[in-house]
Amino acid sequence: MADPVNIMVLEDELMILMDLEFAAEDRGCTVRSATTVEEAMALLDDDTARIDVAVLDVTLSPQSTCFPVARQLDLRGIPYILHSGDLDRHNERIRELDAVLIAKPAHSDDVIDRALSLLDQSQNEADQANRQAAE
Repeated sequence: MADPVNIMVLEDELMILMDLEFAAEDRGCTVRSATTVEEAMALLDDDTARIDVAVLDVTLSPQSTCFPVARQLDLRGIPYILHSGDLDRHNERIRELDAVLIAKPAHSDDVIDRALSLLDQSQNEADQANRQAAE
């Protein structure tokens, strides 16, 4: 049996966080939750908390965004989606990340399904690259 998918959810609104956690758990995922950039970075630095894919809320407080976490995920090759209700303020910066964007409000099942689909796509691309390198 394959290991469960480890999904990090970075979300400061607790009701949305809980909905995303339940949707991920319903699909057999292990959820790593964070409500701040610092908590998310600690999860990324924790060797025991492998992260396969992430869902990131863009605006975490008036002074904080997910951008530092997104950049770390990019550096580590971990796929992620952005889940935001604040597109007007961050529209240009969001484009810099070249990430899938799901606007709030969105059904939590749809958000998690999209994250898992992105992970599958990323793994398929890596498998294909490995096969080509072996030829």
